[in-house]
Amino acid sequence: MSFVRCLRGLGSGTEYPADVPMNLDPVDGRPVEMVLDLEALARRWPDAGWYTPARRDMWRFGGLMAMDINAPGDARCITALGEGATPLLDYSDHPAAREGGFRLAVKDEGQAHPGYGANPTGSFKDRGMAMVVAQARRLGLKRLAVPTQGNAGDSLVRYALAAGLEVVVAMPDDTPMPIMGSVAAAAHRHPDRVRLELVGGTIREAFALLKERYLPEGWFNVATFQEPGWRIEGKKSLGLELAEPAGPGEPWRLPDVVVYPTGGGTGVLGMWKAWHELEALGLIDSRRPRLVCVQSEATAPLVRAFDDGADDTTPVAAGATLCTGLNVPGGVGHFKVLRIIRESGGAALAVPEAQTAAALARTWRERRWWISPEGAACLAALDQLRPRGLVADGEQVVVVNTGSLEKYLPDLRHLL
Repeated sequence: MSFVRCLRGLGSGTEYPADVPMNLDPVDGRPVEMVLDLEALARRWPDAGWYTPARRDMWRFGGLMAMDINAPGDARCITALGEGATPLLDYSDHPAAREGGFRLAVKDEGQAHPGYGANPTGSFKDRGMAMVVAQARRLGLKRLAVPTQGNAGDSLVRYALAAGLEVVVAMPDDTPMPIMGSVAAAAHRHPDRVRLELVGGTIREAFALLKERYLPEGWFNVATFQEPGWRIEGKKSLGLELAEPAGPGEPWRLPDVVVYPTGGGTGVLGMWKAWHELEALGLIDSRRPRLVCVQSEATAPLVRAFDDGADDTTPVAAGATLCTGLNVPGGVGHFKVLRIIRESGGAALAVPEAQTAAALARTWRERRWWISPEGAACLAALDQLRPRGLVADGEQVVVVNTGSLEKYLPDLRHLL
């Protein structure tokens, strides 16, 4: 059974019924989240009985997810395609780790590794979209609309087709060709189920198109933070995996620093929510990783707001960046991302494009890992950790690589 108690405004704190397919909070126009009844979960599953590590996907966390694949009612709505349960790859010989005296691992969301789960579209977006489609099916929604910088649209199409839903994707016309081609191919094969709209600009212009043409016709908006906390719940599984025991009898434990490429920021909210829920269940204490949110210097609204001490971002002009997933000029959830960064003792860091390119090339040369440019930006940011006092001797740092280089290859092949 699902242990979701209600929806709650992230800004207003106003509570709403959990079975209402709402978008932003009508009180203040900010996002909402799903609130779980953790006391009921603990009574039903004492000693973390909801946790089934033998599963090789994100649904291993059972009732701590917003839908429990072990419950027949929920299972009928879930389209599980292997998402989540991705590995931590040791990278302690990275120059920044050696010189900074810290241990480094990369959480690889892009490529499949034997013995682990694998995100079907090679992107961490699959975690969020698996939950979006499951919740849409639970509420009887048939037509979903998403503006995207690329990967979210590719992911939603994969899950919507598998679940029998219709979807419209609006994306910039300079989206990397493998991503755009995947969505275009689906629209060609399933013209009655998938529509693709291309726009000039960024995700901001893509959303404007959907708002004008599709949302008035009844398509349900599942843009970043516009759906009622569904993507947060899917991305929450990433935070749970960073904390889960290394083996039977081992404790739940968090790294000291998490370096995360941040566009809209649902993953930041998801991880933070996961850790608070684990603390409420008595599995970890109040200590949290320092969250380091990385953006490209070309488009860095979070970095500007963080450095200025602002409570929220002010939209910026989009730049030209290898990290198309980070080309997000502003975000309705950024106020919460900034709060989390500061509460964790972390920072928002900007990385020059040349450093991102160099980090991507070095990682391929040294490890043959197909990291995304967004993941490469995080590796490039590691040189800033020690000078800014964000890491200490012997601490564990985890970089999240959010996707596969394969999806960007035509534009970045020259770096290899």
